[in-house]
Amino acid sequence: QATKVVRASTFDNAGNLATSFLGRLMRRYEGTRIGRQELHAEFLEEAEGALWKRAEIEAARAEHAPAMRRVVVAIDPAVSSEAGADETGIIVAGLGEDGHGYILADLSGRYRPDQWAKQAIAAYHAFRADRIIGEVNNGGELIGATLRTNDPNIAFKAVHASRGKRLRAEPVAALYEQGRVRHHGRFPQLEDQMTNWEPNGPGPSPDRLDAAVWALTELMLDAAATPRLRSLGD
Repeated sequence: QATKVVRASTFDNAGNLATSFLGRLMRRYEGTRIGRQELHAEFLEEAEGALWKRAEIEAARAEHAPAMRRVVVAIDPAVSSEAGADETGIIVAGLGEDGHGYILADLSGRYRPDQWAKQAIAAYHAFRADRIIGEVNNGGELIGATLRTNDPNIAFKAVHASRGKRLRAEPVAALYEQGRVRHHGRFPQLEDQMTNWEPNGPGPSPDRLDAAVWALTELMLDAAATPRLRSLGD
C-alpha cells in the first residue's frame, strides 16, 4: 500500500489569514522548533540512536552570550566542492567566563578550498578568535598552507582524527547532558545533524557536527587550553 505525504506551510494559506494574525505567529514562532514544524511544515525527526536530543538543545538555547575566555574557529574540510559532495563544516565556538561552551556561528557550506579558507579567516577576525582548528586527515599540510596563503598571521592548530567519530563525539554530547554547552542563536542544519546522526548507522559524514565537536573539545576537554578574558563586543 503506497503512502503519499503532502505538506503545506502556513504561508501557503497566507491569502486566507489576517495580516495581523500572521504577524503575531511570525513574532512568536519564527526561528523556533515549533515554527519550523507549524509555520514551515518541516517534519523534524530524531534518530533513535542519536547522541543528542532536541529537548537538550532547546534547553541549551541562550539569547545572550557572556564575555569569552577563548574563541576558536573549527574546520572539517570536505575533499570536494562538487554537487553532492560533503560540505565543509565551519563552526565558531567560545568558552564563556561562566564556564559554559557557546556555539556562536555556523558558517558551513559547499566551498572550494580558497572559499572555505576565506570564510574561516573572516570569522577568525570577526570573533577575535584565538586560533583556527583544522582536521587534517584528508587535507594534510595543505589545510594550514591554504589558510596561511590567505593570511600568514593566523594562529592555526592541526588536529588528527585518530579515534572514530563516536569516541570523539560522546564526551561532547556528555557536556550537553550536563548543561555545560549553550547555543547562542539557532542553527537548524547543525542541530538536525546532531539529532539525526547515528554513530553506527548509514548516512553522510556529519560535517557541521564534526567541526562543532573539534571546537568544543579544544575549548572544554583539552587540558592544555589556556583561557583569557575578552568581550564579544570589544
